[in-house]
Amino acid sequence: MSLKLRRVIFKLVGDGRPYPEHGLSNREWAQIPPRQVRLDTLITTKAVLDLHSLLAKDSTFYGDLFPHVVQWRGELYLEDGLHRALRSALHQRPVLHARVLELPAD
Repeated sequence: MSLKLRRVIFKLVGDGRPYPEHGLSNREWAQIPPRQVRLDTLITTKAVLDLHSLLAKDSTFYGDLFPHVVQWRGELYLEDGLHRALRSALHQRPVLHARVLELPAD
């Protein structure tokens, strides 16, 4: 009997940033307006998750409310906000609002 996974949370689980360094500060990220992004189009840049951070009530208190995504070579990389993205998935939401930085392909 074969089982097929019907739903996935992310497109891929990566470990590291394959795109070039962008050097944006938190202030510069804040200038990018958030837009909706489907979770299943994202590639993570972290393969490890801290459950304490995921389950903390104030996990977004000190940071940006919106995850940071880098679009490079046609792919969307979740640079910051893995905990927020997983929290959205746990609430059965297939999209989240994120700030998306578009980098040139080279």
